[in-house]
Amino acid sequence: MTVMHMYLVVAAVLAVLLLTAAGGAAVATGWMMPGARRRVLRPRLWGHGALLGAVGMALFMFLGPLAEAGLSPLPVIGWLMFMAGLGLQILAQRPGRGAKRSAS
Repeated sequence: MTVMHMYLVVAAVLAVLLLTAAGGAAVATGWMMPGARRRVLRPRLWGHGALLGAVGMALFMFLGPLAEAGLSPLPVIGWLMFMAGLGLQILAQRPGRGAKRSAS
């Protein structure tokens, strides 16, 4: 393993851990990071999307581009899971069915 490969693996692990921690906090407590509080209307749904995205990101990166050797269909499954997680996060930013519009 080269030094640059090790740097990429460490950066990927940190990104997955950060996304997992943010998703876990949103699911467990409804807490959101300060930059996302205004946009996200349903924090628990956003957290589920973040957790699904973190698992998908890990599958894609560690079984695909950052893998030592070998090819498998799991990186494609990981990419699809990551995209599904992003879809849930986008849905969490939209008002639900019962939301009323403000009259302005």
